[in-house]
Amino acid sequence: QVQLVESGGGLVQPGGSLSLSCAASVSDFTTYNMAWYRRTPENERELVASITRWFTENYADSVKDRFIISRDNFQKTVYLQMSSLKPEDTAVYYCNTDPPVRAWGQGTQVTVSS
Repeated sequence: QVQLVESGGGLVQPGGSLSLSCAASVSDFTTYNMAWYRRTPENERELVASITRWFTENYADSVKDRFIISRDNFQKTVYLQMSSLKPEDTAVYYCNTDPPVRAWGQGTQVTVSS
Protein backbone atom coordinates (compact mmCIF):
# COMPACT_ATOMS: atom_id res chain seq x y z
CA GLN A 1 0.00 0.00 0.00
CA VAL A 2 1.44 3.31 -1.11
CA GLN A 3 1.11 6.15 1.35
CA LEU A 4 1.58 9.73 0.26
CA VAL A 5 2.11 12.43 2.88
CA GLU A 6 2.15 16.04 1.79
CA SER A 7 3.45 18.93 3.89
CA GLY A 8 4.65 22.51 3.68
CA GLY A 9 1.47 24.41 2.94
CA GLY A 10 0.36 27.57 4.67
CA LEU A 11 -0.81 31.14 4.32
CA VAL A 12 1.32 33.42 2.17
CA GLN A 13 0.91 36.87 0.69
CA PRO A 14 0.69 37.37 -3.07
CA GLY A 15 4.18 37.32 -4.54
CA GLY A 16 5.45 35.07 -1.78
CA SER A 17 6.98 31.60 -1.88
CA LEU A 18 6.34 28.18 -0.38
CA SER A 19 7.98 24.80 -0.67
CA LEU A 20 5.92 21.63 -0.54
CA SER A 21 7.14 18.12 0.16
CA CYS A 22 5.59 14.72 -0.45
CA ALA A 23 6.98 11.62 1.20
CA ALA A 24 6.05 8.39 -0.54
CA SER A 25 6.23 5.06 1.23
CA VAL A 26 6.77 2.79 -1.75
CA SER A 27 9.54 0.33 -2.43
CA ASP A 28 9.81 1.00 -6.17
CA PHE A 29 9.55 4.79 -6.11
CA THR A 30 12.11 5.18 -8.88
CA THR A 31 9.82 3.46 -11.37
CA TYR A 32 7.02 6.00 -10.97
CA ASN A 33 6.38 9.23 -12.78
CA MET A 34 5.21 11.61 -10.05
CA ALA A 35 3.14 14.77 -10.05
CA TRP A 36 1.60 17.50 -7.97
CA TYR A 37 -2.09 18.18 -8.31
CA ARG A 38 -4.35 20.75 -6.71
CA ARG A 39 -8.02 20.96 -5.88
CA THR A 40 -9.31 24.49 -6.10
CA PRO A 41 -11.99 26.09 -3.91
CA GLU A 42 -14.33 25.43 -6.85
CA ASN A 43 -13.55 21.73 -6.33
CA GLU A 44 -11.71 21.33 -9.60
CA ARG A 45 -8.65 19.09 -9.65
CA GLU A 46 -5.85 20.00 -11.96
CA LEU A 47 -2.39 18.72 -12.71
CA VAL A 48 0.14 21.33 -11.65
CA ALA A 49 3.48 19.75 -12.47
CA SER A 50 4.92 16.34 -13.21
CA ILE A 51 8.34 14.74 -13.21
CA THR A 52 9.13 11.48 -14.93
CA ARG A 53 11.29 8.68 -13.62
CA TRP A 54 14.01 10.17 -15.81
CA PHE A 55 13.55 13.62 -14.25
CA THR A 56 11.80 15.23 -17.22
CA GLU A 57 9.59 18.05 -15.92
CA ASN A 58 6.30 19.37 -17.25
CA TYR A 59 4.16 22.22 -15.98
CA ALA A 60 0.67 23.56 -16.38
CA ASP A 61 0.72 26.84 -18.28
CA SER A 62 -0.69 28.60 -15.22
CA VAL A 63 2.39 27.81 -13.12
CA LYS A 64 5.15 27.69 -15.72
CA ASP A 65 8.18 29.80 -14.77
CA ARG A 66 6.89 30.11 -11.19
CA PHE A 67 6.90 26.54 -9.86
CA ILE A 68 9.66 23.94 -9.89
CA ILE A 69 9.10 20.24 -9.31
CA SER A 70 11.91 17.96 -8.21
CA ARG A 71 12.40 14.53 -6.73
CA ASP A 72 14.83 12.75 -4.48
CA ASN A 73 14.76 9.05 -5.23
CA PHE A 74 16.89 8.19 -2.22
CA GLN A 75 14.53 10.00 0.15
CA LYS A 76 11.47 8.90 -1.90
CA THR A 77 10.27 12.48 -1.82
CA VAL A 78 8.80 14.86 -4.37
CA TYR A 79 9.09 18.62 -3.93
CA LEU A 80 7.29 21.62 -5.33
CA GLN A 81 8.95 25.00 -5.02
CA MET A 82 6.39 27.73 -5.57
CA SER A 83 7.24 31.37 -6.10
CA SER A 84 5.46 34.52 -7.24
CA LEU A 85 2.31 33.03 -5.76
CA LYS A 86 -1.04 34.40 -6.83
CA PRO A 87 -4.45 34.25 -5.14
CA GLU A 88 -5.57 31.82 -7.85
CA ASP A 89 -2.93 29.37 -6.61
CA THR A 90 -5.04 28.89 -3.48
CA ALA A 91 -5.92 25.19 -3.30
CA VAL A 92 -5.25 21.93 -1.52
CA TYR A 93 -2.13 20.43 -3.07
CA TYR A 94 -1.65 16.69 -3.45
CA CYS A 95 1.04 14.49 -4.90
CA ASN A 96 0.43 11.21 -6.65
CA THR A 97 1.74 9.15 -9.48
CA ASP A 98 1.20 10.40 -13.03
CA PRO A 99 -1.41 9.31 -13.93
CA PRO A 100 -2.86 9.19 -10.40
CA VAL A 101 -3.34 5.53 -9.63
CA ARG A 102 -2.63 5.51 -5.91
CA ALA A 103 -4.78 6.46 -2.94
CA TRP A 104 -4.74 10.19 -2.33
CA GLY A 105 -3.09 11.60 0.76
CA GLN A 106 -4.58 14.28 2.96
CA GLY A 107 -3.06 17.08 0.92
CA THR A 108 -1.66 20.37 2.17
CA GLN A 109 -3.57 23.65 2.08
CA VAL A 110 -1.99 26.62 0.31
CA THR A 111 -3.72 29.95 0.77
CA VAL A 112 -2.49 33.03 -1.03
CA SER A 113 -4.06 36.14 0.39
CA SER A 114 -3.16 39.57 1.64
